[in-house]
Amino acid sequence: MRPGVNRHNLIYGLHPVAAAWINPERRCRGLYVTESALAALDGAVQRAAELGLERPDPTFLEKEELDKLLPPGAVHQGVALDTAPLPEVAVEDVCIAAESEPQALVIVLDQVTDPHNVGAIMRSAAAFGARAVIVQDRHAPPVTGVLAKTASGAVDAVPLVRVTNLARALDTLKQAGFWTVGLDESGARPLHEVDLTGRTALVLGSEGEGLRRLTGERCDEIARLPTGGPVGSLNVSNAAAVALYEVARRR
Repeated sequence: MRPGVNRHNLIYGLHPVAAAWINPERRCRGLYVTESALAALDGAVQRAAELGLERPDPTFLEKEELDKLLPPGAVHQGVALDTAPLPEVAVEDVCIAAESEPQALVIVLDQVTDPHNVGAIMRSAAAFGARAVIVQDRHAPPVTGVLAKTASGAVDAVPLVRVTNLARALDTLKQAGFWTVGLDESGARPLHEVDLTGRTALVLGSEGEGLRRLTGERCDEIARLPTGGPVGSLNVSNAAAVALYEVARRR
């Protein structure tokens, strides 16, 4: 480990690093890169310069040095970035931004704790134009290199909003005109029968327990994703992707 570098502050991989590098909200403290990987970041480097962003000079390392700098097994593609966390975004900020978007879409995660799942959901959220992913702070992973790598740049495209009280956050969304749709196998209607044309919040439960009772009670309705195979449920990140596609298809 290099002096002054905390591996928990490092994000790695070409897409996450490039997205962070051109994000004006990011404070970048150190870029660690192999000579061959730097060429792949050329577009991001040029864009940051065009934006007038203050960025550190790269520190060139061998692949083996990067391996030691990062957690075991990290697929870094020859690049790692030491960066401060992004500024916090509140649910109220999301609601204010949605005032001009009659079809604003957000994802709400009820105690989804696996960083790979949260990262994959953020990637799908970015792909389908969601405005935020909202999580309960005590039961959600931090934005580590693992989460950022799985999100493939979406961490810098879609705000990850952390709240103390998820039920209260749902109430705030509803007051801002969001129709809150919980996804659960017990849903009375399949998702394709639900009106998803206005402001919509898709609410998904944890990998094992699903939606908690209080969270489900706060939703305007509970819908299900119809499946017909021998396995009756999807992984939460897959369910999120299917639901996001259904919203996009209907608009």
